[in-house]
Amino acid sequence: MTADDGVWLYGITTDSIGDAQLAGVSGVAGEPVRAVASAGLVAVVGTVSLSEFGQAPLQHNLEDLDWLATTARAHDAVVAAMVRCGPTVPLRLATVYLDDDRVRLLLDERREEFRATLRRVTGRSEWGVKAYADSKTLAQNAKAEPSPTGAGGKGTAYLLRRRAELSAQQDVERRAASHAEEIHSALLGNAVGGRRRQVTDPVLTGKRAWMIFNGTYLVDSERVDDFAALVAALDDERPGVALELTGPWPPYSFAGIDE
Repeated sequence: MTADDGVWLYGITTDSIGDAQLAGVSGVAGEPVRAVASAGLVAVVGTVSLSEFGQAPLQHNLEDLDWLATTARAHDAVVAAMVRCGPTVPLRLATVYLDDDRVRLLLDERREEFRATLRRVTGRSEWGVKAYADSKTLAQNAKAEPSPTGAGGKGTAYLLRRRAELSAQQDVERRAASHAEEIHSALLGNAVGGRRRQVTDPVLTGKRAWMIFNGTYLVDSERVDDFAALVAALDDERPGVALELTGPWPPYSFAGIDE
């Protein structure tokens, strides 16, 4: 390493992983990744140029969606390789240190936190569940208000129609929120933990459907089939609501590592 280099951190695992297990794995800069060990833990890192991955260049590059997508895929590929070797605390994109000694200091200072997180994710994986709703189907069972009639003129009739339309829309939204809450509650009963996430903009998902729920769950490996079956059952029993299961993913949502 030189003064122009930094250390990109991918994840933290037990000391059972070493350079031999990481042979052939490349990182975000095409660099070979390596193991940095301390305190009975291993951080998987790669040497990167600060001219591209330093603080100021990163702020600029993260606004480039093509660069971001390529870098995220490379980062996730390293984390996935780690997960295949054993329990892993994945670090989020763009965690950069100046040198290996700073990484060792991180392992020393936060060893108990990392060890507790590794115990939590051992034998478990992260799964995502999204729900999409068809507003027309959800509105079919709504109580229709009578059409506005009688005196009052066209202006009054228009206002009454608008009030009825708004009331119907609010009813559909309440139904969607109720479905989302019930889905989350049911899935939590078959998972070690779960979190509701902000629903994703259709521009990002590429889907025009109305997303009403976005959740992520930490599931025991031996219960994955039961979890998938529950998602299918929840999908079948809710007309107008379609569920989507994705995974398994590295447990980013349950790593509990904010730095």
